[in-house]
Amino acid sequence: MRIISRMAVAFLLVATTSLSTLAKVNKTENEFSWNPVMDAIIQVESNGNPKAVSGVSRGAMQITPILLEDCNQILKSRNSKKRYTLNDCFDVEKSKEMFLIIQSHYNPECNVEKAIRTWNGGPKYSVRATQRYFEKVMKHLK
Repeated sequence: MRIISRMAVAFLLVATTSLSTLAKVNKTENEFSWNPVMDAIIQVESNGNPKAVSGVSRGAMQITPILLEDCNQILKSRNSKKRYTLNDCFDVEKSKEMFLIIQSHYNPECNVEKAIRTWNGGPKYSVRATQRYFEKVMKHLK
């Protein structure tokens, strides 16, 4: 049991190190670039298809009506007049805007792992439930 625990700790250290390295590589002029993460998510979610539909999920990033409403609530709380519609989910640029809104609200520290898991499992995600998704996205980041 101790060996498994040590291996898990070692894996987490390696994963954390590679995530922090990835974050540093994408920082320019104190701005964090989510583009590689968004592009990897798009590949996992829809294989790059902006017209993808699966159940209630729509577009390249497979945005759900719940996530859309969450984005609109965040915008409202910021006194923004901008609102997204379900048709906006089929526009890759607008989908990326929604991703950035979600990250700025739930992940202001720009934690890549948290971003991926939140996108898959929501703000109160379970590490166990989002593990396979996280691994798939990470493969596309490398």
